[in-house]
Amino acid sequence: MEHTTQHSAAPAPNPGVVVGIDVSKDRLDVAILPGGEAFFVKRDAEGLDALAARLRPLAPEAVALEATGGYETVVAATLGAAGLPVVIVNPAQVRSFGRALGQRAKTDPIDARLIAQFTAMTRPEVRPLPDEATQRLADLVARRRQIIAMIVAERQRQKRFTGRKPTPDRLQKSITRLLEALERELSEVDADIDTDIRGSSAWREKENLLASVPGVGSTIARTLIAEMPELGTLDRRQIAALAGLAPWTRQSGQWKGRSFIGGGRAPIRAALHMGAITAARHNPALKTFRDRLLAAGKPKMVALVAVARKLLTILNAIIRTGKPWDAKPA
Repeated sequence: MEHTTQHSAAPAPNPGVVVGIDVSKDRLDVAILPGGEAFFVKRDAEGLDALAARLRPLAPEAVALEATGGYETVVAATLGAAGLPVVIVNPAQVRSFGRALGQRAKTDPIDARLIAQFTAMTRPEVRPLPDEATQRLADLVARRRQIIAMIVAERQRQKRFTGRKPTPDRLQKSITRLLEALERELSEVDADIDTDIRGSSAWREKENLLASVPGVGSTIARTLIAEMPELGTLDRRQIAALAGLAPWTRQSGQWKGRSFIGGGRAPIRAALHMGAITAARHNPALKTFRDRLLAAGKPKMVALVAVARKLLTILNAIIRTGKPWDAKPA
């Protein structure tokens, strides 16, 4: 029977014990330091429960996962809900660390151990999830498992009906409709888990990269992470259009009007507007960019929108490359 597990308080962290987890679609490779213990579990509900039960008595000071593009969020949510100190690390930094150690082999156990070694050496900040966030993640993970169990049951029923003579069309259609509804619900729950993890204190990689830019604080960084998962995957024109910062011109026949911005995602545009105001004062590169526009006769609001667009372009490039702000002129 599916239920929400109530976890007791996690044991006090054991200094020196670090866990590295390499996440793939179907499995989790795990390495524990010190000692070098390595094992793997399936990336499903049973595997995650077994992993949490195995790690909790160790009371690790950090359980580190690489940002893998989505597969890590349910893992992080499950382990975080179990009271484990989860931290998401930057894969580019882990790879650079590995090259510095002279590691060239590409096998999952080595990757898991490398993540653990990187975490033990660099000591990324681990901030425990608040109790309410932990409980919400536990509830979301439990609901996800319930939905998956219902999907599995309906698919088994669908399979039993396949090939029967006469074919029970009404039942098949009913099962198909229910499966479609359950798949939609699963997608929504997955999106909620993804948003919660990316906005949580466990998600350090993107937040730290974004906040490296003067003018971008944690609120703006977390808004971008939650509201614009495409950041780093699109070119500068596409990302500006997505935020509603790409200029467009009113035009009718021979008449061509002023350029405007609009559409896109209002929360992102509002966050970037506030970031642009701060950056135009405290970010030397963007202040120079704004002053150059004003000197050319651009209205203040037009210049501010251009700064917001430039700021978004910089942030997009930072996430794409995995490299923090380096203060080069804009």
